[in-house]
Amino acid sequence: MARVVGIDLGTTYCAVAVADRAGTPSIVRNREGENITPSVVMFQGDTVVVGSQAKRSAATAPDHVVQFAKRYMGESNPIYHSESGTPYRPEEISALLLKRLKEDAELMLGEPVEQAVITVPAYFDDVRRKATQDAGRIAGLEVLRIVNEPTAAALAYGLDQSSADDGGEDRADGADGDGGAGIGTVLVYDLGGGTFDVTVMRVENGDYTVIATDGDRNLGGFDWDGAMMNHLNGAFMASGGPDLNEDNVLQAELRDKAEIAKRTLSNAPQAVVMFSVGGRHEQIRVTREKYEEITAELLDRTRILTEGVLEEARLGWDDIDRILLVGGSTRMPMVPKLIQRLSGREPERGIAQDEVVALGAALVALDASVRAEEAQEKRKYVGSGASVESSPGDGLARLTKGRVRSIKDVTSQSLGMVTTDLDNHDHQFNTVIIPHNTPVPAKKSDIFVTLYDRQRRFRVQVTEGDDEDLAYVKTVGESTIEIPQHPKGAPFEVVYSYDVDGIIHVEVKDGTTGKWLGEFELERPGNLSQTELSEFSDRVARVPTL
Repeated sequence: MARVVGIDLGTTYCAVAVADRAGTPSIVRNREGENITPSVVMFQGDTVVVGSQAKRSAATAPDHVVQFAKRYMGESNPIYHSESGTPYRPEEISALLLKRLKEDAELMLGEPVEQAVITVPAYFDDVRRKATQDAGRIAGLEVLRIVNEPTAAALAYGLDQSSADDGGEDRADGADGDGGAGIGTVLVYDLGGGTFDVTVMRVENGDYTVIATDGDRNLGGFDWDGAMMNHLNGAFMASGGPDLNEDNVLQAELRDKAEIAKRTLSNAPQAVVMFSVGGRHEQIRVTREKYEEITAELLDRTRILTEGVLEEARLGWDDIDRILLVGGSTRMPMVPKLIQRLSGREPERGIAQDEVVALGAALVALDASVRAEEAQEKRKYVGSGASVESSPGDGLARLTKGRVRSIKDVTSQSLGMVTTDLDNHDHQFNTVIIPHNTPVPAKKSDIFVTLYDRQRRFRVQVTEGDDEDLAYVKTVGESTIEIPQHPKGAPFEVVYSYDVDGIIHVEVKDGTTGKWLGEFELERPGNLSQTELSEFSDRVARVPTL
């Protein structure tokens, strides 16, 4: 069986995991012997340094170091230019990270790693999911699945809890205590280095069914670091020091010290930060209370999103059986304190927050490899092209002794179409076709009509967002096709499909003739073209990574 790895491609740290044939996931350490790898890339001429060494150099060589690439995924502008002037897009920086993770996994496992399941924030949209897939391909990986981080985390938590519940004995009878049957309704609060997700799911008899999810792709530990940076810089300037943000090296040092202070305050009531700049020496003392005060607005944003998901799921805190904290930023004491205040009980932090997502991804990777293996075996008997794959989760159910039988996620965004008013062609609005939190894979359609007699073209602009006003939604892709020339008002059925990876597919049917006009090839301005994908793949393959 080909080895498939699970990868948590994080904003600040990455992790790789594999699951054995017994269904037990484990972290694959990197070449430095670390369980997690900093998501930092440093350029040294023709060589790229990835991980801890690059992170240590961030304060001394900030102009050659790239961090937080995940925050820019799906954006077409370069986020770095090399000394020779070569532009690097977020997908390419992420691919360099993935290439290093792939090489480390091959070194530790002693075999080639060519396939992976990669996790993304639940709130990532179509463009960012496609960008993540592209990053994997550029790195030389076949990306079998894109999985939402909270869902992956719940899988790993569920198995961990099941082992404790059943005393380590293997059970597969589906009864309470068999390892997963009695988990109930779970809320996953996932606060990572750059993103926040909150997901409510039902876990029963090994079936993991997401009910509702929401999040903010620009809310995470990075923002808590930013608040600390502003506070420290303000205090230093108030004492007569210069503005540390006006110099790249000083700003990088400020960020590094702010992160250290944040981590210190997770374990101690106060932190002391020292600055020595331009002959000015200052010690700035920050208490945990002060830090919680200056970041209260950030924490409150997570509260609003969490309560919104509960409301959308039509649940109250009393309906939640387990609350799981995921992501390194949940180590800040203010996070469990908030959850305890809201829910009235302690949340769970049983598994290392930085590793749990990768462990869950490894379980999905195991399932993918088992189903592919079974399909290959069956094709020997039923012939090529037959529909022989197992249902999603079949392999997991067997290999995890029934603890995980199926995984059912939901759409993180509402998907719609730009529509023109029949009576006023200057008025355009958004029509939702697949609502937010629809179970995936999803397939829904709506009927639209032509605006003119003998209209020759039909344009589909795919939107993400709930609002009818186009100013408050995002157009993620579009395409135009030739259509038969019918009288004005001829109906056309537009069918949206949202696959398990969260990627959009569009088909159009002529309502007059009943003929399908085929699937659209969406033009996604934020994603790479096939030419760019090939070019970047060649370039990344040639770059030595250390």
